[in-house]
Amino acid sequence: MENKFLTGELLYGDDFDLQQIEKWYKEEEEAYAELEGRDVTQDNFEYTNVDQLFGFSKIPSKKHKKVLGYGASWGFEFIPIIDRIDDLVIIESSEITKSEILGDIKPNYVKANSLGKINFEDNSFDLITSFSVLHHIPNVSFVVSELIRVLSSEGYLLIREPIHSMGDWSVKREGLTKNERGIHYKLLEQFIDQAGGKVIGKTYHFFIYSFLKRFLGNPRFLKSKWYLKVDSFLSRLFLWNFHYHPKNKRQRIAPQMAYYVITKSK
Repeated sequence: MENKFLTGELLYGDDFDLQQIEKWYKEEEEAYAELEGRDVTQDNFEYTNVDQLFGFSKIPSKKHKKVLGYGASWGFEFIPIIDRIDDLVIIESSEITKSEILGDIKPNYVKANSLGKINFEDNSFDLITSFSVLHHIPNVSFVVSELIRVLSSEGYLLIREPIHSMGDWSVKREGLTKNERGIHYKLLEQFIDQAGGKVIGKTYHFFIYSFLKRFLGNPRFLKSKWYLKVDSFLSRLFLWNFHYHPKNKRQRIAPQMAYYVITKSK
């Protein structure tokens, strides 16, 4: 019988018990920092144009009284809008990847709860970001429900995630942490809907990105806004060929990431 986790029909780790979740948390707690996080700086943060083009430009350009960065590490993602933020909270497992100051804002760091519980009241934040974080977490559906619970009724939640398997996570993979795996876009959208969220914007991107990065040596144009627009067009065009766990090169000709703009359902 075909493995339902590798088809994307089910998400590996989403049904773990408390002991399994705690073990996963310990394994991932500093895994990003140990892998490559220490070398990331504000100048070489690679997702600035992605977040501006597919996320921040899609929401109203206004002051945000209280903002949450879920797993935002140094918080470099907020630099493009830092002058529109009054209060910034960053929930982070790592003790290494932190910033003392971002623009004129001193972020308030809160240690991530190993079970995914967000210890803030309902409707606490008018902007929440969760960028490439959920695929490092076992109980994704619960964490999504927590993000939407603490989102204000007029607020926006931005989620960016890999949507392919990222290889067989039961074996060691070069350049990846032990447990990370992508989330099938249909499952992620199901979790959002079940939690009371509404997707108002969706962009597929990073079309054959891994291949281009290896073949071309990660040139700067891959992160440029003009190329990202071309990339998102090709990603949508080849969505028909998407396979969560591609088995050959032909099946890899598809988008690798999805970007969501989410509000609460009315």
